[in-house]
Amino acid sequence: MLNKHLHPKNKVVAPILILASAALTLSACSSKAADTNITPDASGSASAGGAMSGEKIKTAVSASEIGGLEALEKAAKAEGQLNLIALPHDWSNWGEVIAAFKAKYPEITVNEANPNASSKEEIDAIKTNAGTDKAPDTVDVSPGVAADSVQYFAPYKVAAWDKIPAGNKEASGLFTADYSGVMTIGWNKTKYGDITSLEQLTDPKFKGTVALNGKPSEAGAAFNGFLMINLAQGGTLKNLQPGLDYFKKLKDAGTLTTVDVTNATIDSGQTGVVMDWSYNQASTAVRLKNQGVDWQYKVFPGSEVASFYNQALNKDAPHPAAARLWLEFLYTPEAQNLWLKGGSIPILLPEMKKEGSVNQEYLDKQVKLSKDPTTYSLDQSKEITEWLSQNWDKTIGN
Repeated sequence: MLNKHLHPKNKVVAPILILASAALTLSACSSKAADTNITPDASGSASAGGAMSGEKIKTAVSASEIGGLEALEKAAKAEGQLNLIALPHDWSNWGEVIAAFKAKYPEITVNEANPNASSKEEIDAIKTNAGTDKAPDTVDVSPGVAADSVQYFAPYKVAAWDKIPAGNKEASGLFTADYSGVMTIGWNKTKYGDITSLEQLTDPKFKGTVALNGKPSEAGAAFNGFLMINLAQGGTLKNLQPGLDYFKKLKDAGTLTTVDVTNATIDSGQTGVVMDWSYNQASTAVRLKNQGVDWQYKVFPGSEVASFYNQALNKDAPHPAAARLWLEFLYTPEAQNLWLKGGSIPILLPEMKKEGSVNQEYLDKQVKLSKDPTTYSLDQSKEITEWLSQNWDKTIGN
């Protein structure tokens, strides 16, 4: 689970979010051929037997502009490299997703960088490595960070574009929602027993062990964790004080910790209660079960919060064809089902259910909710982030 655990993955975490209720039960190497020249046909489009120049590929908004998927695959294999960032293998089952891509395209070397990077740090990596073969080809970021960073992205519409709800994609294709989780509370049941009430977390037995996944004004998981608690305490998206009062209560009781949450802190017992995404909790439960520990997680009724992450294509991707092929792969049932297996809600889940391409076994293991999760607009997330920036540190500390 938690390599990306401190993947704050976003400074501002607004989902451009539509959730169907039915969906809820680089160590970079040098580029091999970043500007592969394969002559297009007379129409100016690429045929299946060839592809356009690298510069032309960089402006392609769909695979059809490159001559179709076969031509895109050929160009990507010629490049031979793909640079990814901030995708820890135990976060939302990214490990199996990446492995599946490698198995399908063994000609492409996948370079993975900084799995713990936040969404902001992903954008920083684009800026810092601009013009080099070490720059990320794509990023996986929160809608808030995506919306603030569109100047670094190239529009691209995958083959499944029309199946993605309009509210979950930037209209021109600059960024597109990929998967979501539901915010939950997870804990070491072997050590602490059942947690049936949030008030229990002030008990001295939890001293220094209750954690958000980062700082809520900076980290996506922490932001949503705060909102979950705020809703559970009777707050709203406009009234955030109940949530802050609750965390102040934990601080005064000595149970709240601001230590960064990692696999190591959970495995050692340093953090025994974690507010985090359902897919992270699912991964932790599997890992700790092998260590003889019962890790449980739950959603308190009325506190459901969800948020999608988003894929975006670096407009100066050093491997423009491989980057586009990677995005195409992510929006196939194969990859979407692997996210589902990891405890996520893939964006194409409603359509996959209609088409019969969803893995029912994975779907049956999804966390059960009492109602559709609370979501929020980009403007609301910015307002909430500003409020947290002004109030969290002075009340709780760094």
